Amino acid sequence: MYRLARRLVYAGFSLALVVAFVVSLLPTSPALAQGGSILDEVRQRGVLNCGVNGGVPGFGFLDAESGEWSGFDVDFCRALAAAIFGEVTADNLQFVPLTTQERFTAVQTKQVDVLFRNSTWTLSRDGELGLDFGPTNYYDGQGLMVRADLGATTIEDLDGASICSLTGTTTELNITEAMENRGLTYELVPFEQSSETSAAFQEGRCDVLTSDQSQLAGLRSDSADPGAYVLLDEIISKEPLGPAYLANDSAWADVVDWTVFAVIQAEEFGITQGNIDSFMTTEDPRIARFLGLGDDNPSGSLIGLDNGFVANIIRAVGNYGEIFERNLGPDTPVGLERGLNSLWTNGGLMYSPPWR
Repeated sequence: MYRLARRLVYAGFSLALVVAFVVSLLPTSPALAQGGSILDEVRQRGVLNCGVNGGVPGFGFLDAESGEWSGFDVDFCRALAAAIFGEVTADNLQFVPLTTQERFTAVQTKQVDVLFRNSTWTLSRDGELGLDFGPTNYYDGQGLMVRADLGATTIEDLDGASICSLTGTTTELNITEAMENRGLTYELVPFEQSSETSAAFQEGRCDVLTSDQSQLAGLRSDSADPGAYVLLDEIISKEPLGPAYLANDSAWADVVDWTVFAVIQAEEFGITQGNIDSFMTTEDPRIARFLGLGDDNPSGSLIGLDNGFVANIIRAVGNYGEIFERNLGPDTPVGLERGLNSLWTNGGLMYSPPWR
């Protein structure tokens, strides 16, 4: 099926049409057809299959030597496994590395239960791919990285440049519009995998590498000489990143969504991986509701989880701020500031609905 989709894309059909066609050929999930949910399937299987990136430091990265997974998106997979199973073990969480071209098909064909793979929520993807998108867990924007010796400081300095980009993505569409709207000439050099685009850029096969600003920072941090590359200040698009899963499964959507909200609210309350136990005897009714303490606060059971699911998440990965700082913050090689991803109380966009 995947080979058929690739052939259709290469033949000139739009990615959205190809995916819609492929989905129409897939058998309906028995569980969903009978009113079940992916949540039921995950529990019966005993394993969460979580789609991730394997090659972007800071977000989803597999260390070839140690075999260890790390990254912002990887930690959200761990959070979800903790919410469902109470803890994260080597047996109940399977990371599935996916390329840009594979990621959405893997969700549609149920190769993975959820996708945490720096994927942008757009109208066409939401409406045509048979997927739903969860809460934005990283507000990003598409940026441009150039070699320092190029001397470019703005996008206008890139007239006549060659630009490496991932094919079949919003990245490719955005850079095309940005250059053409400014009347700039350019040569697009497309690749199918982020590792290929990064390698081509570092080898000098293109003047510019464009991708989400966060990915560019991660790729630069993994290069042999990060100081040889410059991220331009200009952001050419909005890129709200977050989880994606099969559409029309509200039970599963609730579990994924409220897992994301849990780590955000935990930071707002000041609850961390290190101090969670001190909050288990709280007399603050807001925090008691949040942590599902006592018979009057059945928060987890409202969405099919154990009432202690929030505490289990925090014990496994900490709060949103801890996840960010551990993987992306100023003290990491990626070196990103919180910016829009600060809590709403600090001028950012991170905000959880009320836990009532």
